[in-house]
Amino acid sequence: MTALAHDRYCDEIADQVTRLRTVVTSGADLSGTVPTCPDWSLEDLVRHMGGALRWVDFIVRTRAREEVPEERVPDVAGPAPRGDAAALDAWLARSGEQVVASLREAGPDTKVWSWAGTHDSGFWARRMTHEITVHRADATLAAGLPYEVAPEVAADAIDEWLQIVEFMQRTLPLESVRELRGEGRSIHLHATDTGPGLNAEWLVELAEDGVRWRRGHEKATVALRGPLTSVLLAFYRRLPLDAGELEVFGDRELLEFWLRRASFG
Repeated sequence: MTALAHDRYCDEIADQVTRLRTVVTSGADLSGTVPTCPDWSLEDLVRHMGGALRWVDFIVRTRAREEVPEERVPDVAGPAPRGDAAALDAWLARSGEQVVASLREAGPDTKVWSWAGTHDSGFWARRMTHEITVHRADATLAAGLPYEVAPEVAADAIDEWLQIVEFMQRTLPLESVRELRGEGRSIHLHATDTGPGLNAEWLVELAEDGVRWRRGHEKATVALRGPLTSVLLAFYRRLPLDAGELEVFGDRELLEFWLRRASFG
């Protein structure tokens, strides 16, 4: 399954920023803890996300060929003082406008630095789409508001995360990565609310030579079934496996092991 078109990623980032801004201006307590990111307040999360957008904008706009320290990025930390929802909203809006404009101007193939094996602006369009998709879930759930995401975006977010795990396996000497390896174990993800055209099912194999994955319906050591958005959020550890809309069949300990060990990046 191929990734989405570059323009679609740009459109999605713009839309996700707009949706995150509605959380900022909803009257939610900006100082309240985000349950899925307990080290952050809601304002911390929004500042992290806006700062990430500005960092990527700077990388793409300047055609950076090496990693850029955050302190070089203008206004990366956000407005002062804290607690001003209107100022935070305006800063987030501008962060989104800047990165989308830079990504559109660059197109998908402009060579820039990235931390992954794909060193182009297309990588960052996809990465920021899913970064904000998941962090908007954090913010929305913290504020007690409903959350939804387009099915093709949710499916691509799972694809991208699995590709990140593959990359980590090849390049980083992390013990948590090595522990994911093991012949004969597998995980099946099965979205129950999408049509066959999306093919929203995945088989993840924990092989001795590294993690392998593919789309499709196959038997596995453990299966996670439920609506696609719920499967996405559970896979990113934003929703507990005991959530009413989810079902786990088979070796639950293996799935829990994966979720603990694959939470890098």
